[in-house]
Amino acid sequence: MQEMDCIEVTVEKEKYARHGVHKGMQGWICDPRCIGEAWLVNFPQCGENDDIATIGIKETDMKAIPKMYAKVNERIKARFEDAGNSTKELLEKPEDLSGYLI
Repeated sequence: MQEMDCIEVTVEKEKYARHGVHKGMQGWICDPRCIGEAWLVNFPQCGENDDIATIGIKETDMKAIPKMYAKVNERIKARFEDAGNSTKELLEKPEDLSGYLI
């Protein structure tokens, strides 16, 4: 791997997810140095949208790809945001349970 290479994340890890990066997202290596077996990778979105993140990704957790598509990142991000919202709604309990039949 080297600077400017396009990559795809091949694993789902909590340490990446904390920054909004998930398996299948695509980015580009934005630093020529590999530090601690990890490369600094930028994960962009389309147009003027802010980048998702710029974080270190272990070389074993990514694969080189010929071309990067930021639209893929937006789709994956939206899927995780939707899943997070529906999970949150399921966990919230109503204040008054007196109207529910069991």
